[in-house]
Amino acid sequence: MQSLEASKIFVTLSTLLVLCGFMFAAARLAAAAPDTGTEITSLTYPPARRGTQVDDYHGVKVPDPYRWMEDIDSPETLKWVTAQGQLSREFLDSIAGRESMTQRLRDIWNFERWTPPVRHGENWFYAHNDGLQNQSVVFVMKDTRPGDPAPGARVLFDPNTLSTDGTVALRETAVSADGRLFAYALSEAGSDWQIWRVRDVATGKDLPDTLKWSKAGGGSWRKDGSGFYYTAYDPPKVGAVLKAANEYEKLYLHRLGTPQSDDELIYTRTDNPGWFVSGAVTEDGRYLIIQASLGTDIRNTVLVQDLAKPRAPVVPVIAVPNATYDVIDNVGATLIVRTDDAAPRHRIIGIDLANAAPEHWRTLVAEGPDTIETVSLVGGQLLVHRLKDAHSTVQRYTPDGKLLGDIDLPGLGTVSGLEGRADDAQIYYGYSGFGTPPSIYRVDLNDGRVSLWRTPQLKGFVPTEYETQQVFCKSKDGTRVPLFIVARKGTKLDGTNPTILYGYGGFNVPVTPSFSPVVAAWIQMGGVYAVANLRGGGEYGRAWHEAGMKIHKQNVFDDFIAAADYLSATHWTNPKRLAIRGGSNGGLLIGAVEQQRPDIAAAAIAQVGVMDMLRFRQFTVGKAWESDYGSVDNPEEFRALYKYSPYHNAHPGVNYPATLTMTGDHDDRVFPAHSFKFAAAMQHADPHGQPQLLRVETRAGHGQGMPTGKLIDEVVDMYAFIFKAFGLSE
Repeated sequence: MQSLEASKIFVTLSTLLVLCGFMFAAARLAAAAPDTGTEITSLTYPPARRGTQVDDYHGVKVPDPYRWMEDIDSPETLKWVTAQGQLSREFLDSIAGRESMTQRLRDIWNFERWTPPVRHGENWFYAHNDGLQNQSVVFVMKDTRPGDPAPGARVLFDPNTLSTDGTVALRETAVSADGRLFAYALSEAGSDWQIWRVRDVATGKDLPDTLKWSKAGGGSWRKDGSGFYYTAYDPPKVGAVLKAANEYEKLYLHRLGTPQSDDELIYTRTDNPGWFVSGAVTEDGRYLIIQASLGTDIRNTVLVQDLAKPRAPVVPVIAVPNATYDVIDNVGATLIVRTDDAAPRHRIIGIDLANAAPEHWRTLVAEGPDTIETVSLVGGQLLVHRLKDAHSTVQRYTPDGKLLGDIDLPGLGTVSGLEGRADDAQIYYGYSGFGTPPSIYRVDLNDGRVSLWRTPQLKGFVPTEYETQQVFCKSKDGTRVPLFIVARKGTKLDGTNPTILYGYGGFNVPVTPSFSPVVAAWIQMGGVYAVANLRGGGEYGRAWHEAGMKIHKQNVFDDFIAAADYLSATHWTNPKRLAIRGGSNGGLLIGAVEQQRPDIAAAAIAQVGVMDMLRFRQFTVGKAWESDYGSVDNPEEFRALYKYSPYHNAHPGVNYPATLTMTGDHDDRVFPAHSFKFAAAMQHADPHGQPQLLRVETRAGHGQGMPTGKLIDEVVDMYAFIFKAFGLSE
């Protein structure tokens, strides 16, 4: 069974290209002329009124001249954003070679992709994209014992039929235990808001059930298929759907055939508005497992409701969130849990519900040198997915912790899937690397043998011609930082290679090798692609994460700077041929780094970034990020936030890299005003230097669910911008 903390059976494949934010940028390099120096293009930016707003934080007066841009629907803001869009379009469209870039991207993007099949009852479910479909399609096929999908899969759900521009996306799924009912959540125009519906698998027809105001949290069916659990918020006020703070998430039970107004409230927290909650039913149907965390803090509580007993209470098993407790499933009355309690790189424990005090917990798989990333209980085995220096390894154990052996993997890459049922004899997983296309493998759980199920045929890209190296650089304080470098075999270290460096460094999120058609295009045309594994991420467990949190956030920027300097010092590239890129928390990274080291790169791409570190908590889910960033209410944390906040540290007189700031008009995760205010501040600080552009994608949000067509258009703009900043010509 999949971890109960996971909310989906699969993720739509077009979305997978967005989730790993390092997958976007490339440039047209094959016919590049020698470097002629970066061209300075003088632009006249649309005027932005500088207001007089000044805030007082612990006696420190902080100007906020563009506060008015937080009213994103005001005539003044709309006028300014429209003018910025026109300027950016004129600049980007004037760069030569866009048509050939677009065609090249379409060619290499046009390959089949699958998610690993997962069985429910007599049906197997998976998603498939034929290559250029805006959204991936859900297929269902019958089971043939002893656990293989039969031929003849049919379409169960095609999101491409729901909108002409491909901006309606499948975001969450939940299949009933018998495989008869398919609950799915859709989002529109990139928003995180979701609407749940239910489809009869046999007929392909939707039931009348419709559930609104959900954001993430997933869905989980009761064993008898009578209803499912989901999370939702109270409806926001009219006009504030994309801006209002999301507070007091609630876990509901929806019974089929009843209106949402009749849904039973199962659990919420009223002591703090920032609690996130989720609920999942164990595979045997006996228990509802509720997990709650305060904001994005990875530490959580665990509560259990015994569904075999009518009107049973919700009972806390772990009442205080002192660590991460990821409930995998149960074996009888024992919960199988992945935790970093007394094990910073995680261990697997058994908690007897009849005797759940910590002193009675039993270690099943001990902590080791490699971080335990995910665990699944399938076919009577524990499949343990570890990260070894940020790439995947997988081992099989008995439920009581006896090692059965490794699952063979092709190289330095990332595993996905490994989900299944208690009686599965075979399961499927996905595997890809920077230069290895995403393939699906079958595992025979009896002996661990692996065989290939599906692999794509790429157009014009030969993976064996490229290689991925992992090196380690030293950060400012001497910390050893992993760095993946992807390039054509035999690339000369002459300091001239056009290079992109990506980073994230936050929220315990590991960045691991994964295939992207855009990265493939970049390296195919002579570029070098590098990914730094920064503190703040999840590559090395809790200590690594905490070393990049709150007052220690500067470590993340130091790690990234060290990686950039390493690439130049070892002659992979030089600052005139280096672009730095990140999205979301990684957009913050790029904004902070280019201000601390404006000499580090020729181009900076900051997507959907958190740029105002003093006011992020005012909007949508921003309050939740205080667990990672800290709070302005704390004087020490305020000083750290103010010191690196990109919006507040754009200083006149500095020659900044060419910067492309990108956001979506429907981003209700990182409020678009972050990017508006940052772009205005950069244009004010450096009005006559390298271009400081703002690109706002319409009918788009934080990236998830973006249709393929928009993704390609976005990448071409980044290609063109980087190409121009490098001073390269065809």
